Amino acid sequence: MARKPTAGTSDKERAKSKNIGALRSLVPFMAPYKSLIIAASMALVATACLSLLLPMAVRRVVDGFDARDTALLDQYFAGSILIAALLAIGTGLRYYLVTRLGERVVADIRKAVFNRTLGMSPQFFEKIMTGEVLSRLTTDTTLILSVIGSSVSVALRNILILIGGLALMLLTSAKLTGLVLLLVPAVLIPIIILGRRLRVLSRENQDWIAASSGNASEALQSVQTVQAFTHEKESRAEFGDVTEKSFDSAKRRIGVRALMTVIVIFLIFTGIVGVLWVGARDVRGEVMTPGALVQFVIYAVMVAGSVAALSEIWGELQRAAGATERLVELLTMKDTVEDPATPAALPANCVGRIEFENVSFIYPARPDVSVLRDISLDIKPGETVALVGPSGAGKSTILQLLLRFFDPVSGAIRLDGQDLRDLQRDAFRREIAFVPQDAVIFAATARENIRFGRPDATDAEVIEAAKAAAADEFLARLPDGYDTYVGERGVMLSGGQKQRIALARAILRDAPVLLLDEATSALDAESEQAVQHAVEALSQDRTTLIVAHRLATVKKADRILVFEDGQIVAEGTHDALVAEGGLYARLARLQFTAGLAAE
Repeated sequence: MARKPTAGTSDKERAKSKNIGALRSLVPFMAPYKSLIIAASMALVATACLSLLLPMAVRRVVDGFDARDTALLDQYFAGSILIAALLAIGTGLRYYLVTRLGERVVADIRKAVFNRTLGMSPQFFEKIMTGEVLSRLTTDTTLILSVIGSSVSVALRNILILIGGLALMLLTSAKLTGLVLLLVPAVLIPIIILGRRLRVLSRENQDWIAASSGNASEALQSVQTVQAFTHEKESRAEFGDVTEKSFDSAKRRIGVRALMTVIVIFLIFTGIVGVLWVGARDVRGEVMTPGALVQFVIYAVMVAGSVAALSEIWGELQRAAGATERLVELLTMKDTVEDPATPAALPANCVGRIEFENVSFIYPARPDVSVLRDISLDIKPGETVALVGPSGAGKSTILQLLLRFFDPVSGAIRLDGQDLRDLQRDAFRREIAFVPQDAVIFAATARENIRFGRPDATDAEVIEAAKAAAADEFLARLPDGYDTYVGERGVMLSGGQKQRIALARAILRDAPVLLLDEATSALDAESEQAVQHAVEALSQDRTTLIVAHRLATVKKADRILVFEDGQIVAEGTHDALVAEGGLYARLARLQFTAGLAAE
């Protein structure tokens, strides 16, 4: 069933925040560009003033038709052309400055949102789909761009023309201006009433667009699974359902906005026709000149056009306010894992001593399941420790806590004697190389994927790391060798090839702590043996934690910790644990017996 995702904010809270004041959150992003804003404002004021001067020039031209001095008439025409030229130049300058400002601010917003999201802990992504974040980075920022780069500028210009036009209308004819002002309440009432409804619908529409993007992203990222299980029909139906809901929401928004536009324009131009009728009678009665009437009508049209434009811009501002709320929601969202305000410093040369002191942990998404219970362990620098046990026993959680993707519910985790919560995350993570169970391959070349572990590494070091991970042979056979593009998520590679590249990446990082989470699970026996030799050589001078289900890969570990139901139930070398009996001996008997039977 299609769902409408949120980012941790209830519908009630969202309803309270739907107001145009949300655009104030853009001020910090605009503040660094004060000179650009001032220049754009000056161009805006200048073009508004020139626009208000143009009807005066037209009045001179119209009334000058009866004048016998053709030279004076020529001056009126020349003055009108000069004003038009200045207006054109000023408008072009205003467009350039404002559009440049909008692009700059939106680029800053996109970077800020991406930077914030990239540093969020895994719990954040349990609440919001990646596709929805991408929608906010694209669709929502595009709306903000239209506001900063166009709507705000046009709105301010129309406000100036509205105020200046009304003042000049009053100077031209107080009587006709009074008639025009009678229309103002009739125009404002539908703008206020329908504007509120438009604001709600705009936010709803953006939420459904984000839901559609998230749904599509999830299906496309798992397209092989979708196809393998012949789930295309259901996936298409689900995406179609979300997209139709987005369309229905947009249709309601468009309908309200169209209705508001019809009412406002009809009232305004009906009033203009009525005022023009009264003005025409005054001209016949010689109460005012034809030029004065033309001037008044032009001002009235400008004022009416400004009000109509402002009513449309108000709708744009409503949509942008909703988009701003959604982006600010990401920027201000509290993370469960944060760096300390004044972080402590690791020793200059990290040696990789790891301590867990009475650590207990519960995943936030599963508060009723205790994953780790009162775990204490001390891993010496350079020691290789294997974590084994049934699935769900808490082995991989140890690595996640050590990387501080989560914080323990109780207890402390220390690296070289420093509590991880007292350290800056990127500072201590630089001392760790990690190979996850599902190897992550980026849409880049094989060389760039390995160099991801250490961007400043030389080509020779990349090749050396690949050889150590038993990856050099297959990489050399690729069409362009190490410079072969491996596709999105490494689609051109097998599972074993991906794992070897991920291992080469960790080897290249050359960190004092090495974490391997089922790092050889997708390798064939020959590759696994080669990689195992590489891991053994690599782990000799660094602290290594290995999570493994295949016990053959951990037989030579200095120490093996056996996990069951979130606790360490046994500890020792492979031979000692087999002799001891218990869970490890049972697992070893099952695996090695099955291996012999397979042979």
